[in-house]
Amino acid sequence: MRALRQFLLLPLLFAALALAEDNSIESAGVSRCGASLNELNKALKIELNANASCIWQIQRNTNQTVRAIFSYFRFAPSSCDTESIKVYDGPSTNSPLLARICNDTDAVPVLQSSSDSLTFLIRTNSVAFTRNFFVFYYFFSPETKIENCGGQLTGPNGTFTSPNYPASYPEFTYCVWHIQTPTNTKIELQFQDFFLELDQNCQFDFTAIYDGLTTNTGLIGKVCGRVQPTFESSSNVMTVVLSTDYANSYRGFSARYTSVPLPGPVEPEAFLTCTSYSMEIVLSKSYLASLGYNETHLQLNDASCTPVVKDSVIFSFPLGSCGTTKKDEGQSITYTNVVSLSATGNIITRQKSVQIIAKCKMENNSTLEVIYITKNNVIQNITSVGRYNVSMSFYDSDSFSNPVHEAPYYVDLNQTLYAEVSLHSADSNLLVFVDTCTASPQPDFGSVTYDLIRSGCSKDDTVVTYPALDHYGRFKFNAFRFLRSSPSVYLQCDILICDNKNTTTRCTQGCVSRQKRAISSYTWKTHTVVGPIRLKRDLRSADQSESLAKAEAGETLNLQQYSFYILSFVALILNIVIVVAAILKYRKHQAGYDYHKIQSSS
Repeated sequence: MRALRQFLLLPLLFAALALAEDNSIESAGVSRCGASLNELNKALKIELNANASCIWQIQRNTNQTVRAIFSYFRFAPSSCDTESIKVYDGPSTNSPLLARICNDTDAVPVLQSSSDSLTFLIRTNSVAFTRNFFVFYYFFSPETKIENCGGQLTGPNGTFTSPNYPASYPEFTYCVWHIQTPTNTKIELQFQDFFLELDQNCQFDFTAIYDGLTTNTGLIGKVCGRVQPTFESSSNVMTVVLSTDYANSYRGFSARYTSVPLPGPVEPEAFLTCTSYSMEIVLSKSYLASLGYNETHLQLNDASCTPVVKDSVIFSFPLGSCGTTKKDEGQSITYTNVVSLSATGNIITRQKSVQIIAKCKMENNSTLEVIYITKNNVIQNITSVGRYNVSMSFYDSDSFSNPVHEAPYYVDLNQTLYAEVSLHSADSNLLVFVDTCTASPQPDFGSVTYDLIRSGCSKDDTVVTYPALDHYGRFKFNAFRFLRSSPSVYLQCDILICDNKNTTTRCTQGCVSRQKRAISSYTWKTHTVVGPIRLKRDLRSADQSESLAKAEAGETLNLQQYSFYILSFVALILNIVIVVAAILKYRKHQAGYDYHKIQSSS
């Protein structure tokens, strides 16, 4: 009977503790629309209506960083373009964008700043609807480690527990376990013991499970309280997250994972290649056949774009064509197209509905290529890496029609040099901006350097930048040389690439002072190097040295020829003397004999 009473009272205890923590959040008096926060940790329960635009700034003078957990969000039915939370890595909305959270977010976002400040902005549209959000943040030191908190788990099966299990887990805990089993398997995860703080939306302490190796998409489930849940991945990778706040710790969990063989097809044989010019989607015929389809069932967003059918089915098309959509996401641009596999027939089908969503994401000095294969709401993905194609050249005039091909490029001191950065891409709606250009006497830029352009501002009196022109960034400057250094000059330029339909990007800001440098709404950043540049007097010195060397070589050759002639003449004279001496000796020898007449014997 005592055990029964404890069992019946336990849910009431959970509810009381959750209510107490919830009431402590309510009593904190957080502003409904925005606030400046400097506490070491705080929970925010936010309720907003239509047409809101609210900013929360978290900042504290400390050497710690900020971790913010958006553990619950309920938007009005809307798109991400009209209603979202934007999180910025810094003290204002001009700081770099960390993430955007909206109805499409398939994760429990846990975001970390790079310094002691973080800002988030919530905007709502005009739909009459009560929005609810729960955000919890705390300051922490990244170098502080919690034992038995996260890690890599490999092998066909294994076990892991929360920190301190079976004792209470620590406060302010964030652990991430990445599980990877052998290929051609999926993962079954079972929590044999599970005891976390209970609340209706799992806002305070929770465990989140993801279908893949990342925590920004593919959420399978989020759990808290006292349960024994089981989860299953679609492939051989899974991620488990444990996040806790500052109160009401319990014993945590003990979990076991096992690998289960996947039925065929084992892995989707679909590949995506992205370049500055095009997207290429390759699907194997065997993979299509395993789904009950063939090449006649496929089409892109634009059905008029047909594939090339060989050993595989290949869709290859320029960026921006065949129904490809482009989306500006702050610091990246994503190009998306969809291959639909649709069944033939007029009334019914028993085939699975399949969509292959191909995404080329240009960001952070690379092109992230992602394919999503959807089968009855099960998503698998494949990733690879590529690059934008950017080059830099000198031209002989401000018409920028005749590039300079010679290397090194010999110029006169103070000669006007014309430089152009080119983006080679089939997307005509991109803008190139020369952000910074630095000169150095060495190609590795490890020695002394000199700024020509910094943050879009001319740092040399002779620099003139030309207006932005789609795929080209142009500027000119007068030639110079470094004192007490090598005769060469190399240029290295940082290039920003933006969407030219967005008038508020970094590419349209021009010169930005260091105090305003937080503006970062560009799509992609890279750098390119050109050189060397050398003065013509160095070329003349080189020519004179070469002529002198040739003259010396000629004189050496003439002297050798003269010596040869002398030796030949001496040898000839010696031969003549020897011949004359031989003749004289021969004649003298003949003069020593007498001739006698032979008398007849008769």
